Amino acid sequence: MLIQRDGLKVVAGLGVSGVSVVNYLHSQGYKVAVTDSRPNPPGQEQIPADIPRAFGVLDAELLCSAQEIILSPGLAPQLPEIQQAIAKGISVVSDIQLLRRATDVPIVAITGSNGKSTVTTLFAEMAQDAGKKVAVGGNLGRPALDLLQDKPELIVLELSSFQLETTTNLNAQAGMILNMSEDHLDRHGDMQGYHQAKHRIFQGCQSYVYNREDSLTRPLISDHIPHFSFGLNAPDLKQYGVLRDVQGVMFLAKGTQRLLDSREMYLQGSHNVANALACLALGELIGLPLDSMLSTLKSFKGLAHRCEYVDEIQQVRYYDDSKGTNVGATLAAINGLGQTLAPQNGKLLVILGGVGKGQDFLPLQATLKDYARFVVLIGADAKIIETILPEQLAFAHANSLQDAVTLCQNHAQAGDNVLLSPACASMDMFKDYHDRGQQFVACVKQLKEK
Repeated sequence: MLIQRDGLKVVAGLGVSGVSVVNYLHSQGYKVAVTDSRPNPPGQEQIPADIPRAFGVLDAELLCSAQEIILSPGLAPQLPEIQQAIAKGISVVSDIQLLRRATDVPIVAITGSNGKSTVTTLFAEMAQDAGKKVAVGGNLGRPALDLLQDKPELIVLELSSFQLETTTNLNAQAGMILNMSEDHLDRHGDMQGYHQAKHRIFQGCQSYVYNREDSLTRPLISDHIPHFSFGLNAPDLKQYGVLRDVQGVMFLAKGTQRLLDSREMYLQGSHNVANALACLALGELIGLPLDSMLSTLKSFKGLAHRCEYVDEIQQVRYYDDSKGTNVGATLAAINGLGQTLAPQNGKLLVILGGVGKGQDFLPLQATLKDYARFVVLIGADAKIIETILPEQLAFAHANSLQDAVTLCQNHAQAGDNVLLSPACASMDMFKDYHDRGQQFVACVKQLKEK
């Protein structure tokens, strides 16, 4: 699609996506300038030296001289400098909008409050395994405009609400919201604002997938548009869901047809069963072969630090969910693995704690009561988490992750799972959640070598 190259394009906010936008627009012959409130924004050395730049403050005068503003997702449209430009009739868009203008390649667009990175990665792998030339990025991995360099036949995007609020008519071949829970309300104002931002993913979509157990994921668009639902309940005819045998084992299913025993997947937990079903639904909408998708499900090991299977020692499995930095993510991990273990009478041994960021930990109480055998508490807010533990649940404090893993091993029984899902940030004891997860994996490896 051709667009006019007259007028100034101003990129607001540098960083990874801003650098991508500046370099793309410059390569296409546009007149470009960039402004950032940081005096030394990251990536400034990666853009052409002749690009005008205003750093240290968002330059309102520069923004108001723009023909169009490309806003980085980290900056809110509500900023006074951006609102001043909007009041003058200046268009404010995202790099996702530029991508849509630049290519007619089909886009599969995925968003949600939790699990979208796993689903995006899994779906992209399904498409690649089926023989498609795929480029994957957006909120995950590579910036959207960089994907054009691959000359793909399919683009798979993970999209955040920040990216979507400045994107119009994405016209995705298939769009999906996995789930909706309170998040980023400081940016969107309230749940309605968050909901509206997320649902922009469906504008102009050719097909869609929704979570029938979460009504907030269903778009208010015509039912005549091809679509599927998924959920962890038994599916209606032609929909995706779960069928259980008499022992409670979960089978991925479409209608009455069992597709896959969930125990054959490396991805464990009911939340990952839901993620897998969502991918199967998306894949059918764009024509991926079922056998190929099921084969991918059996080999996909998940993303690092997201309920990632680590190893099995003396019939006890260890899972790294260091990315569980908030209560909602940890609830999903505990419920997911706990529901999978229940038919075999297995239990969880959970490592919790770190920097709690003022969260209410009480929602963990019921699920810990249902599925946990033992809890180890670490980090700055361990004492706070202790106050919400169920009365009869055994627990201990540990001063190191190694001690925590050893305590779990000592209390575990055959068929149990040990889960690191702290529900907290990591900065009190670790560099970041990656470091925390890597140290957990190293501790498990040491156990196996004993």
